[in-house]
Amino acid sequence: MNRAAQAARMDSPSSTDVIAVDRLSLTYGGGASGVLALSDISFSIADGEFISIVGPSGCGKSTLLKILAGLLPPSEGQAKLNGTPIRGARRDIGVVFQTPVLFPWRTVLGNVLLPADVQGLDKEKMRKRAMDLVRLVGLEGFENRYPRELSGGMQQRVGIIRALIHDPAILLMDEPFGALDAMTRETMNVELQRIWMESGKTVLFITHSTSEAVYLADRVIVMTARPGKIGDVFKVDLPRPRPLDIMNTEAFGAYVKRIRVALNADGGLD
Repeated sequence: MNRAAQAARMDSPSSTDVIAVDRLSLTYGGGASGVLALSDISFSIADGEFISIVGPSGCGKSTLLKILAGLLPPSEGQAKLNGTPIRGARRDIGVVFQTPVLFPWRTVLGNVLLPADVQGLDKEKMRKRAMDLVRLVGLEGFENRYPRELSGGMQQRVGIIRALIHDPAILLMDEPFGALDAMTRETMNVELQRIWMESGKTVLFITHSTSEAVYLADRVIVMTARPGKIGDVFKVDLPRPRPLDIMNTEAFGAYVKRIRVALNADGGLD
């Protein structure tokens, strides 16, 4: 294990850590036919930090996110949210998937309010928060539109603020812009950076794009091919807010190159 990975593993969890993962492993199936998907993963995420995870297809990135979301139990080790073990789905976790999965019969506002409705939260308070979030992502005037009336990028904005409506401790994002065209994806990267900076949320973001990972993150975690382990960790020391043209700078390119070298050393990235 390299020094960066050792540092990520051996850091003692602090009182400001939102997520603490300790020696996490997961095996699908049992006996001789069992498949080891994740092996001995340890890391922590500080309050307000933006973490990107990259790795080869099938390395367990989405599996790790599902464990952190409480949707899958680990085989070994544990993950904690604010010091409490994650065992099952929790109200203080927000999740955004690759497709926003909006209900076509609900308006923008209705979709955003869905988690609040399910959790039985105060309707008047949540409606005000929902409108604040609608304004935050530039959808004011579209709150009564239906998903079919929105572009792909607008639908994904709805998915993001739906995950924020109940004020979660952490936002987990599983390749949320992977289905968007290149120009819309770049726009959404800028938007997500702005939303993150204004909301102060802790974010874990999974992506196949090294450029996207560097542009958004405070740290980039590189996973190895299956069984997924932490192969390296890169701290991204670039000023914020980051304009898109920062991608053309030498400093940005150096980070991307280092991450690609780490990925290629472990089997490459699709």
